[in-house]
Amino acid sequence: MLKESPADAQIVSHKLMLRAGLVRQTAAGIYAWLPLGYRVLRNIEQIVRDEQDRSGAIEMLMPTLQSAELWRESGRYDAYGPEMLRIRDRHDRDMLYGPTNEEMITSIFRAETRSYRDLPRTLYHIQWKFRDEVRPRFGVMRGREFLMKDAYSFDIDEAGARMSYYTQMLAYLRTFQRLGIQAVPMKAASGPIGGDLSHEFIVLAPNGESEVFYDAAYEGFDWHQSDIDYGDERDLQRLFKQVSDTYAATDETHDEKQWGKVKEANRRTGRGIEVGHIFYFGDKYSAAMDLKVSGRDGHEVTPLMGSYGIGVSRLVGAIIEASHDDAGIIWPEGVAPWRVGLVTMRADDQPSREAAEMLYGHLLGAGVETLYDDRDERGGAKLASMDLIGLPWQLIVGPRGIATGSVELKKRSTGEKHELSIESALSRLVGA
Repeated sequence: MLKESPADAQIVSHKLMLRAGLVRQTAAGIYAWLPLGYRVLRNIEQIVRDEQDRSGAIEMLMPTLQSAELWRESGRYDAYGPEMLRIRDRHDRDMLYGPTNEEMITSIFRAETRSYRDLPRTLYHIQWKFRDEVRPRFGVMRGREFLMKDAYSFDIDEAGARMSYYTQMLAYLRTFQRLGIQAVPMKAASGPIGGDLSHEFIVLAPNGESEVFYDAAYEGFDWHQSDIDYGDERDLQRLFKQVSDTYAATDETHDEKQWGKVKEANRRTGRGIEVGHIFYFGDKYSAAMDLKVSGRDGHEVTPLMGSYGIGVSRLVGAIIEASHDDAGIIWPEGVAPWRVGLVTMRADDQPSREAAEMLYGHLLGAGVETLYDDRDERGGAKLASMDLIGLPWQLIVGPRGIATGSVELKKRSTGEKHELSIESALSRLVGA
């Protein structure tokens, strides 16, 4: 951990990630993930994976290096721009470090699929990517190397392709809810990916990069408890209509005329950070790369495609931007590196140490992820460290409390503290 924020850290998440020991920079825009940060990254990755699996997407893994020939097939090799890191191997073949995978997944699907019976199909992977940003900044929020979930759908017709798009939209809304953040879907431009139907998902955060305008109808909706079913076309169309009819826009796409139609009491403004983007682009890649399957009538059909990205590593920074205070990070429970931070106020006090070790054993035995700070350090310094790294709960053991059989339990998000018996504290942490 660092006592002070490095001078080159400009935003809160970058400062706190460095101070709390989540990452260390190894080159411009490239970071090593230290143990604490890596635990958070894996937790986010697993939630993303869970929701993709529930939506019916199938996981695979593609390589980071790609042949330039695939990108020449689609016409994007020269068009993509200097953000693409182009290299040559020892045989003088043009290669690139993939910034995205539309071409590669189209090539793989082309080699493996022959019939409409193989559709619809959505494939995804979670993989490190590289974009050579001219000015990488803001830590993992705009780095050059980043971890991304990207999914790709293949459908026989536009109606099916739109169902795949709506399915991913629901999966994204449920993913971000599980991550403990509010993310609002906003109609967006497609950029270099292409296509005419696109939404970006914006996490609301005070220090966000974009100004956002949205209808309060988005607030408080439980996407998990809703009656929308992945396999029900009517449900998915209802979801898309709900999103389309509820105003939300960044400053780039804000429309004052449409904004004026939102009830004044429902108008919300703020700042936001993009953490996900979904696209439907039809046959942009399948046609360019001559992907065809036999249709129901025996004639060849060009499948229609969509792609769906979530910035897994970027989410670490975005969550911190949305959830912190002056003392440090406040992790939502679903992504915290540990759920409980156990602190002994006096490491040299034997009854306290024995009680803490007993509590640690019980918590681990009950499956509660716990970080035990048994350093020979002042109690105040330990508590400051726990506030900085932001674990949801702090269990504090001190000589005075142990003398009466009690400990202190603190909820990081509210600062609320309770003095409880050891049994009651364990019951709350294990049962919550």
